[in-house]
Amino acid sequence: MSTSQSFRGVGGIALAADRWGPDDGPVVIMLHGGGQTRHSWKTTGLRLGEHGFRVFALDARGHGESDWSTDRDYERSTMAQDLLDVLEQIGTHAAVVVGASMGGLTALQASTMVGAERISGIVLVDVVPRPELVGITRVFDFLTAHNEGFASLDDAADAVAAYLPHRERPTNTDGLRRNLRHADDGRWYWHWDPGMFEGETPDLAMQVQHLEDAARKLRIPVMLIRGKLSDVVSEEGVQAFLDLVPHARFVELSAAAHTAAADDNDAFTTAVFDFVTETSAE
Repeated sequence: MSTSQSFRGVGGIALAADRWGPDDGPVVIMLHGGGQTRHSWKTTGLRLGEHGFRVFALDARGHGESDWSTDRDYERSTMAQDLLDVLEQIGTHAAVVVGASMGGLTALQASTMVGAERISGIVLVDVVPRPELVGITRVFDFLTAHNEGFASLDDAADAVAAYLPHRERPTNTDGLRRNLRHADDGRWYWHWDPGMFEGETPDLAMQVQHLEDAARKLRIPVMLIRGKLSDVVSEEGVQAFLDLVPHARFVELSAAAHTAAADDNDAFTTAVFDFVTETSAE
């Protein structure tokens, strides 16, 4: 069972979180991907908490129950500072940070801003500095395709099923409620600020260079998890990352795609549990 709490990020923005585990356990922070919420980590957070870890799953700014940025500041550097502000408020000496996609890039950047006494290890979930453009485009197209909302939960489930054809469409749509908000007009909207996807198109080549520079600086324990069916992270992208971070551990989930944690949660949770257990013991 989790408990809810709130932190403050850059500019005082409110960041919602769920927490599992004892007050004195090793700290694990879990950061979801773009367009997701902290509820992505429910099963993994519960298991880690049951094994003595103090786990915090955060809603990123503009997502879930966290505040939307009034000036639409969703820069990676700002999200990285949000994470560091949360660590300061928790008062932990060191934490392992698990980040999926957008959350992984946030963890990577934050780890270059502080020493191992603050972030002692990171887990990157289906994200590397050099991703596949076809996969990135498909994700972006989905995130920006339904700004008009949905008439029903079933309509939203149909959209998700089309986006994730490797998964069986659930007959019970209640699980979608936490990723949607029911507006006064009666329609269902994704639980994120659509404004984060507006503005200038980022310079992908510059982003790749920046992220590769960050990866080269990694000296803390690192694990990269890839969904074998992913169209965002290729085998070549994995190898390029491992060349930059030769001490990194690599795990591939055979039944998973880009949404690796949800696609094969048992295997994912086991990999994360093993990593945080070993890292916390060092």
